[in-house]
Amino acid sequence: MEFSIREAQPGDMQQVLALINELAVFEKEPDAVEVTENDLIEDGFGEKKQFHCFVGEAEGKVVGMALVYQRYSTWKGRVIHLEDLIVTERMRGSGLGKALLTEVVKYGHAQGVRRICWEVLDWNEPAIAFYEKNHAKVMRDWDVVQMDENGIKEFLANV
Repeated sequence: MEFSIREAQPGDMQQVLALINELAVFEKEPDAVEVTENDLIEDGFGEKKQFHCFVGEAEGKVVGMALVYQRYSTWKGRVIHLEDLIVTERMRGSGLGKALLTEVVKYGHAQGVRRICWEVLDWNEPAIAFYEKNHAKVMRDWDVVQMDENGIKEFLANV
């Protein structure tokens, strides 16, 4: 199936949210998504833009996406974080993932970043193989650390 890659538009966010929900199911966290279509529109296209998004489109539908945002590394300086690269199940193996990753890398290069970083679940061997094949280093000796909203509240209640 043929596809094209383009920059996301506000009208794409309903379909982007559907991809995010599909990923949550794949990652065994079906109830974890709290972001709304309105959040995505405001945060991606509002006055204080929080992210940049590329979409893959086939037959008039969004079938893949890559969402990135700026970060700063004390070791490297300007970097971007790839929050998610999602390809709907029926499009896996079509080259869409590589095309989206290519857009992210070209975008990062144009921004002058020194690193593009992201996470991958340790059991997602197809994704790990894909990233390693495309010159990414999977750093298996690092653990992801997060503090969710409840953790933030509990921390602040105890300081």
